[in-house]
Amino acid sequence: MNKKTRNWIMAGAAAVILIGVGGYMFMDSYLGNKVEIVEAIPASGAVADASSNGEKPAVTADQLNGEWKMTDASKVYFSVTTSRETVNFENAAVSGTWTIQLDQPENMKAEGALEMSEVSSGNGQRDEHIKNADFFDVPQYPQATFTAASFEGLPAEWEEGTVYDFKMAGTMNVKGIDKEATFDGQALYQDNQVRLSGTTTVTFADFGLQNPHNVVLETENDISVRLELVLEK
Repeated sequence: MNKKTRNWIMAGAAAVILIGVGGYMFMDSYLGNKVEIVEAIPASGAVADASSNGEKPAVTADQLNGEWKMTDASKVYFSVTTSRETVNFENAAVSGTWTIQLDQPENMKAEGALEMSEVSSGNGQRDEHIKNADFFDVPQYPQATFTAASFEGLPAEWEEGTVYDFKMAGTMNVKGIDKEATFDGQALYQDNQVRLSGTTTVTFADFGLQNPHNVVLETENDISVRLELVLEK
């Protein structure tokens, strides 16, 4: 092998290494998770007792009953899991209400809407991709909604700072398609706010979406949907 041929081989090998490293760095930037979920309900033990003797005061019906509106602190997340990691998407453009009637739980109702143009994964190229016609088709379907039909497990009497588990069933509408869904939820009353956290799982196929797998990564069919809501009267 002459010197010229050897130099060409070495240059080619170096180019392959550089392309490989650059491609991995690009893939890491494009595919990596860049959103951390912020919980609306503090972690266990983080809520301080509201009274000096350590007892949690009862919350009156007048304090709880009525219409509560989602504040700017509310967010909805959805997450997809690939063969590499879980990628979170967040949406802070959420609006809606929860009408609480502790003495007549059958009359409770809730509804919420998301502006799908505001979905963000922290990666602009990826975000634009999921807004096109192959996925959410945001120009055609600018909003996703959820309308609750029933609530189970909420007690008739609450204490301030106590977290209560419940289930909220209703209809989710994405891309013009309805899907029945039940959220496993938690609710908390603290400092004149109601905080709600809830999770459910749907699939890409539920809303006529294609699983976005490719030759690099496999993507699970499940989509985890998470509500982290802060409401005020």
